Amino acid sequence: MSRFIVQPADLDFDTPGRRDYWVALEHDTMWGAQLIPLTVFVGPQARPGRGLVAFGSTHGNEYEGPTALKRLLHEIDAGQVTGRIILIPVLNPEAFRTGTRDSVGADGVNLNRAFVEGAGTTPALAGITHRIANFVRQSIWPHVHVVLDLHSGGQQIRFDLCASFHPLDDAEQAREAAETARWFGVPLVMVYQNRTPGLLTSEAERLGKITVGTELGWGEAVNADGVAYGRQGVFAAAIRYGQLRAEIAPIGHHAAGTQKCAAIVNFDCYVPAPFDGHYEEVLPCGARVQKGDVVGRLHDFDRLDEPGCPVTAPVTGIVVGTAWGARVRQGQFIACVGIEQLL
Repeated sequence: MSRFIVQPADLDFDTPGRRDYWVALEHDTMWGAQLIPLTVFVGPQARPGRGLVAFGSTHGNEYEGPTALKRLLHEIDAGQVTGRIILIPVLNPEAFRTGTRDSVGADGVNLNRAFVEGAGTTPALAGITHRIANFVRQSIWPHVHVVLDLHSGGQQIRFDLCASFHPLDDAEQAREAAETARWFGVPLVMVYQNRTPGLLTSEAERLGKITVGTELGWGEAVNADGVAYGRQGVFAAAIRYGQLRAEIAPIGHHAAGTQKCAAIVNFDCYVPAPFDGHYEEVLPCGARVQKGDVVGRLHDFDRLDEPGCPVTAPVTGIVVGTAWGARVRQGQFIACVGIEQLL
């Protein structure tokens, strides 16, 4: 099949059928373009402002999302699409090229902090990463009401595999987000803090969209369970919200009835490293703990005769995430415990 190189204004999200694009945004440092892969399926019942978008590689060193979406490109039957499905396996091609969280080969910006006022439209925020955020705002948001942003832990943190959303004032929006998250089949549904400016999912939520993020792996690898959960979550959401005519059964912890839910909204849930050192895991992600339980130790190898500094659970709940790489920096979150709650 042909993949056409187009500018954002030339994307067709309305004509029935499948179209595969490279979306060209002007390159900052060479005479050329950054090319974002985008595939759109449009069915006969597509409605204005209704549809699903799934993003991979908002960060460039997280690979379960791109892998799951690449698989779906070959698995979705255009004849079964009733509404609108947009798949973007690699939203941030510059960071993906360098295998880094941020766009280090270009403007050095973290795309998942770039959804701020003036992104891509003011001179101070005119680099490629902010222009990708503006592309999402101008070209994607108007056509969808369901947003899935598939993340992983990269090099810094190992999560209990999870689907996530923020606290929401709208009870119906929160209910739909929770149910959409459950269908990924992941061990954990996580409700996380919404203090950080510029998050893609925060903006989608503010616009009233049913929005779910994920953490599907860690260590810059491709976790098989994470890929399976990502594929399942996108398929299930497309079916649930009337964009795809098919049947799907629950998998994993959703099918087994063993999913847990934990909130990491309060800063008290996080443990920053008090000094540079090496983190030793004692309890794994997913473990239930009491406040004060030792979940890890932080070692200073310049002080070999001192025992490791105990890292204790700051609250009673579930170990949501711990440092992945042994080497950690002062201030880096090395443990996070979520407060368990009902789904």
